[in-house]
Amino acid sequence: MRGYLFDLDGVLTPTATVHMHAWARLFTPYLAQHGAAPYEESDYFSYIDGKPRYDGVRSLLESRGIHVPEGEVTDPPTADTVHGLGNRKNEAFNETLADEGVAAYPASVAFLDAVQASGCRVAVVSSSKNAPSVLAAAGLADRFEVVVDGAVAARDGIPGKPAPDTFERAAELLGLPTTACAVVEDAESGVKAGAAGDFGVVIGVDRGVGREVLEALGADIVVDELDELIPLLRPTPDDTPREERA
Repeated sequence: MRGYLFDLDGVLTPTATVHMHAWARLFTPYLAQHGAAPYEESDYFSYIDGKPRYDGVRSLLESRGIHVPEGEVTDPPTADTVHGLGNRKNEAFNETLADEGVAAYPASVAFLDAVQASGCRVAVVSSSKNAPSVLAAAGLADRFEVVVDGAVAARDGIPGKPAPDTFERAAELLGLPTTACAVVEDAESGVKAGAAGDFGVVIGVDRGVGREVLEALGADIVVDELDELIPLLRPTPDDTPREERA
C-alpha cells in the first residue's frame, strides 16, 4: 500500500462515543414523544454509524416508520424536519466536544506515525462535517493535507458512505490509484464503502460492531487496535521517476 485512507470518528479519535451520546440525547426523548420503540445503542451501529448526518436521521426514522418533512439545511435545531433534527444533534455534539475535548487513540497515532515513516501518504475520509474541528482538538490537523469530510462531499456533490466515492476522491487527491490505497474503517457503512470500491485492502477496526460483522461486510483484515499492524508495514518504494530524483 502507498496510501492509507482513514475514517476519523472511531478510528483515529474516540469521538464515536461523543456522537453516540449526542444521538441518544436526540432520539431517546424524540422517539418516546412519538410512541415509537425506544432508542437503543444498537440503533447507532445499524442505522447511523458512519453515514452523513442527515442520512442517519432518515435511516433511524425509517426504522420506526416516522415520516417528517425534509426541510432545509438552514433549518433551526428546533425544527421537526430531517435537517432540523440533524442540526439539533450537531449542536449537542459540538457542545460536548467543547466541554470534554478529545484525545486520539494512542495505538492509532502509533500506526499513523509508522505509516508516514514508511513513506505512505495519508488522508482522512469522514462523513462528519466536524472533521476539521475534531482533528484540531486531537492535535492531528497538521498530519493530513487531504481531508474529505461531509462538508466537502456536500459542496462537490459526492455520495456519502456506504458509497465508495469519498474514499475514491481522497485517493485521487493523494495522486494514487485506489488499488494502492488501504481503507481504514470501524463503521458498517464505511466498510461497505471500502468493499464497494477497487481498493487494495479494507482494514476494519472493531470498536463494537463485531469482528464477524465487519468481515461479512467486506473487511479483509480486522483488528482491535491499529498498532497490531505495525510489524506488517514495509517501506514504500519511491515511485518518483528516475529523472526527477535528486
